[in-house]
Amino acid sequence: MRSEVQSFGSLLRTWRERTHPQQAGITSNGRRRAKGLRREELASLAGVSPDYIVRLEQGRFRTPSAQVVTALARALRLSPSETDLLLRSAGHLPLAPNTLSDRIPTAARRMVDRMADRPLAVFTADWTLLYATQLLCDLFDLPSAAEAAGENLVVRTFIDEVSSKIATPEGGDEVFERALVADLRISASELGEDPAFKSLVMTMRANSPRFAELWDEGHAAPHLSMLKTVHNPLVGDMTIDCDVLTVAHSSVRLVVCSARPGSPDAEKLERLRDWAAPAAAV
Repeated sequence: MRSEVQSFGSLLRTWRERTHPQQAGITSNGRRRAKGLRREELASLAGVSPDYIVRLEQGRFRTPSAQVVTALARALRLSPSETDLLLRSAGHLPLAPNTLSDRIPTAARRMVDRMADRPLAVFTADWTLLYATQLLCDLFDLPSAAEAAGENLVVRTFIDEVSSKIATPEGGDEVFERALVADLRISASELGEDPAFKSLVMTMRANSPRFAELWDEGHAAPHLSMLKTVHNPLVGDMTIDCDVLTVAHSSVRLVVCSARPGSPDAEKLERLRDWAAPAAAV
């Protein structure tokens, strides 16, 4: 039996309750007691019975057809990533292995080694740091690369609350928080029943009301890129792009930071690189 982290019924209920009737093309008259779409409204939109929706949400029926799942996704206006997640939770897309991988594939390791002079990091699918260059540590005011390994970005963001003091995402902290949780939702469907991943989600829900709120919204999308203003104590504020690359046939993420060539931000990053090089050589 699937855990509440990624069960079909849990996802369906979460997304039904967040969908406003107007989003689904339903005219709402008067006050509504229901949060989001009513079950009978979703049933009508998807071409199934209200009782069938009840059984799906309660976990009494776990194998809806791909056609029904697609109809539900369309009715709920799900994104492509969320549709894939719903299909996977119903068994219509293959599950990834149940183990949270901490292995950096050979090709990725070769690329990382050749970019050692750039601000770059490698994370697992639950955003635990596997590797970071010294320049990235200096950029984000982390301990040494060796000491920083094992830190979790989700914990650092929602419990330690240090990320926002070091860098401000374009659009504010909420943009980054939402992107991180939505990406973690994708991992929840891909990791199956990995104990470490389940433990992280349970711990975060118990200790961070903000994380729990965002998790319960159910948004799912890969975190791909974000513009941030880094508040660096050595060279001052600089605006950088943080791009996230997922390695093929692997769940690890490469985060590469860069500044626009020829900009004052690039000059600051170069000064920081010059400062970091002797320290890395020690």
